[in-house]
Amino acid sequence: MKTERHIIAALFLFAMTISYNAEAQKRGADNTLTKKEKKNGWQLLFDGSTTNGWHSFNKPGLGAAWEASEGTFHLGKKADKDSGGDAVTAEEYGDFHLKLEWKISQNGNSGVMFLVKEDPTYKYAYYTGPEMQVLDNNGHPDAKIQKHRAGDLYDLITSVPETVKPYGEWNSIEIKLEKGKLDFWQNGVNVVSTTLWNDNWNTLVAGSKFKSLEDFAKFKTGRIVLQDHGDEVWYRNIKIKKLD
Repeated sequence: MKTERHIIAALFLFAMTISYNAEAQKRGADNTLTKKEKKNGWQLLFDGSTTNGWHSFNKPGLGAAWEASEGTFHLGKKADKDSGGDAVTAEEYGDFHLKLEWKISQNGNSGVMFLVKEDPTYKYAYYTGPEMQVLDNNGHPDAKIQKHRAGDLYDLITSVPETVKPYGEWNSIEIKLEKGKLDFWQNGVNVVSTTLWNDNWNTLVAGSKFKSLEDFAKFKTGRIVLQDHGDEVWYRNIKIKKLD
């Protein structure tokens, strides 16, 4: 039975790879927008060659550990605690559709946060922003915790099915928030679907590690954040469409 599960999982990943490669060919060059995307209101958040439009949370500039490298937005090894920090967009977003790709280092951990309110009142971005987890599920200890695996709405909802690829391989994700309806996609599969700010949402937060953070997920607009969790991580093809 275990062997059969492994075969099914391998076939599923193979099918996803074929689908991803086909989509990549259709998409064209990395960190660019097609004519159709431009017409439909998509905007690039990373141009592939500079870190323009990003800064570290609650700081005027971006930590030196973040760099544009070989067409990726890369968090490398840090010289000290001040050379990194969570990378934050210049603009706030309300209803939005975000797409990007990520690749994590072995045993690595990161995340994509949204609705983050940047203010000295909040020491960390996660004080206000929900997160789609980025993780090496096969190596990082967090993967042993339900709701802490790659694709999860961190500490709130488990992603189903599990579609993440191993460390060192690219994963595509989407986060869409529209009129309170939140959806996550990982490698083309809808893995999380919920509604923010209703009674069920409040119950989820009350049962999570965020229950003591009175402003967690309370803001209807906020910044997009790429998390510095101390591990090497790469992002590319970061694009967003405003829905409000």
